[in-house]
Amino acid sequence: MARPLSALQQYLVVTAAYWAFTVTDGALRMLVVFHFHQLGYSTLEIAFLFLFYEFFGIVTNLWGGWLGARFGLRLTLWAGMVLQIAALLMLVPVSGDWPRLFSLLYVMGAQAISGIAKDLNKMSAKSAIKTVVPETPDNHQQGEQQLFRWVAILTGSKNALKGVGFFVGGVLLATLGFAGSVAAMAGALLLALLGTLVLPGEIGRMKRKPGFAALFSTSAGINVLSLARFFLFGARDVWFVVALPVFLEATLGWRFWEVGGFLGLWVIGYGIIQGSAPALRRAWGRTGPPGPSAVQFWSAVLTAIPALIAVALWREVAHPGVAIVVGLAAFGAVFAMNSSIHSYMVLAYADAEAVSLNVGFYYMANAAGRLLGTLLSGWVYLQGGMTACLGCSALLVGLSFLTSLRLPVPPRQQLAPV
Repeated sequence: MARPLSALQQYLVVTAAYWAFTVTDGALRMLVVFHFHQLGYSTLEIAFLFLFYEFFGIVTNLWGGWLGARFGLRLTLWAGMVLQIAALLMLVPVSGDWPRLFSLLYVMGAQAISGIAKDLNKMSAKSAIKTVVPETPDNHQQGEQQLFRWVAILTGSKNALKGVGFFVGGVLLATLGFAGSVAAMAGALLLALLGTLVLPGEIGRMKRKPGFAALFSTSAGINVLSLARFFLFGARDVWFVVALPVFLEATLGWRFWEVGGFLGLWVIGYGIIQGSAPALRRAWGRTGPPGPSAVQFWSAVLTAIPALIAVALWREVAHPGVAIVVGLAAFGAVFAMNSSIHSYMVLAYADAEAVSLNVGFYYMANAAGRLLGTLLSGWVYLQGGMTACLGCSALLVGLSFLTSLRLPVPPRQQLAPV
């Protein structure tokens, strides 16, 4: 009889499944944007293709955390992977000959299933980490610093692999076409699902079954951080989801694989910095875990960057391609520090027993911000182009900074310089 998996082994299996899922998620994003842009869809219509993806992410994070707490994270992980496979297979028969309205509604439905799948997987992986890091009652700072490192590694590696997915999506579209690409990804994800069958059923399950009221956070720290996260991710997606790929392809004349490669490298670099956030803070002399002032500092810095890129495009102080590439490299680096610290802070505020509920509520706000950014990305680009999208991004980051001014110090965190 095989020995049961340790907590660390359980976490590694969950993380590996999350990585495999992330590659398909990033690739699918590029496939949908490029394929439907080729078919003549406007940026607003393409944004609507992701409407249900983001909307159902809001619902899923709220209910997914509750399901994980009641029935265990294994169930939510399996459900997410099965749903993503189903969503990919749904897209195989999509044809340019279909009536536009029917095609739009059909793909929105498939994307809704994919959005549910993505957030079930993310909630499962992010919650599992809290069950691995041991409590250190005699040294809270050491325990919190270890938690920060593990969160940074998970989040950074996930985003690096999502960048790989963007590149994979561009390459697959150029080689296998749309239908062949989604079918190949469904088969690969099925293999990853089989690797998770070793997980025990009790991982992440609460001893006391939570009721419906537990869906909503009563923690002031998580509520304020969730609102800051809402604005932060709206600020990213207002230019990243639709506006940037279309701008690079239609305005600058980049080929699909070049756009996918650039966005892939951007997200990979973003993930590397995210995973290196604890080491970078130590290099700057910040030995303690980050607190509210770290969130506020990095949000303030980030606010200036999209505003400066927008001014550079408006005043034509540099070639648009140079302004975008250099400016977004700076945006990605600072955004990565913001996101890494945010991902740690939600676990610092979360109760260990109800971690999936707390994380689910927080990522509900994350999904709502992405929904806002996605819709604005298509509409604002039609109204004012890339410059307007970047100006809107600066406004949303500014709102995230103002919200973060109300963050309390996490209860288990020792007061330390940040």
